[in-house]
Amino acid sequence: MKSRAAMLWGPDDTEWSVEDIEIDPPQGKELLVRNVASGLCHSDEHFITGDMPHGGYPWIAGHEGAGVVEAVGPEVTNFAVGDHVVYSFVAACGQCPSCAEGHSNLCDNGWMIMGGKMMDGTARIHVKGEDALVMAGLGTFAYHSVVHEWSAVKVLDDLPLDKVCLLGCGATTGWGSAVYAAEVAPGDNVAVVGVGGLGSAAVQGARLAGAERIFAIDPVEFKRETAQKFGATHTASSVEEATELIREETWGRMCNKVILTMGVGKGDEMAQIMGITSKRGRVVVTNIHPWNEPSNNIPLIDLTLSEKQVVGSLFGSANPRSDIPKLGELYRKGQLDLDGMVTKTYTLDEINEGYQDMRDGKNIRGVLIYPEA
Repeated sequence: MKSRAAMLWGPDDTEWSVEDIEIDPPQGKELLVRNVASGLCHSDEHFITGDMPHGGYPWIAGHEGAGVVEAVGPEVTNFAVGDHVVYSFVAACGQCPSCAEGHSNLCDNGWMIMGGKMMDGTARIHVKGEDALVMAGLGTFAYHSVVHEWSAVKVLDDLPLDKVCLLGCGATTGWGSAVYAAEVAPGDNVAVVGVGGLGSAAVQGARLAGAERIFAIDPVEFKRETAQKFGATHTASSVEEATELIREETWGRMCNKVILTMGVGKGDEMAQIMGITSKRGRVVVTNIHPWNEPSNNIPLIDLTLSEKQVVGSLFGSANPRSDIPKLGELYRKGQLDLDGMVTKTYTLDEINEGYQDMRDGKNIRGVLIYPEA
């Protein structure tokens, strides 16, 4: 069948090119999904800036999406035509050691499709006679995707897909970074550094977990103001500015939990970040650092003398098959504000405008909305 997608053709591309594509029918345990919406996550921008490598071109990105199943492969048992699904950008098999231990965000088998092809090593999408690679086995910058059933999570039909698509990455990642990775507890002082899509969800997770103070740190005034609507109690434009504020408000104890959700991390800023972290405090690194970043300046003496911790978090250390429906219910009950996170919507042809708005700090999250087939 024919469809359309936004892609990169080579490492020097600075904009997404929208092209006609050909899609093969789903095979084995695969689903053909008509995408309804896709978030414009900063992670996809890393493929333009070179901060994150991938397997080749043409490259269809997009990993934060939701849609409706239109066809299923002959071996699919858990999905049917008409099901509403949110994607998990890390496919979760449910059976490997990582999944069995409760860490399906690190699924051993799911990593097999992260490079852009299906489990059998072939492609389902073709453009101008070439096989296309798709991000995370999803490629949600397209009207249709063919995905493995491990990559899809069923949600109730009455949840708006143009909002719960955020649960496929940003909302779950940010919320989980606070609740699971940071283990925010009642009474904690929390700093969230970068309050775009991930950070806004982290603020909400910290609020729901009972944090006493939540310091939202971001250079963009619009994002700081919006963070207060999500539960931030204090704001600052930089870690440097926040340092004295945090010292005053916490009587010098600093923050129990510091969650890093800026667009791109910088290793040479880690010493300053450790400076706003309390004794026995935890720093959660959720944002991407450039894959070839040469070094960082974490003062390792802090780990010994103050028992500070630095931990990483992928997908908010969440288990997508259980946490995506859970967060859908929190949204339904008004405890998780996804509506407020969606600043502006775009058509597929407006994808470059959407990413420019992200770079300009105009959006918490931009979302692509696709026409019904």
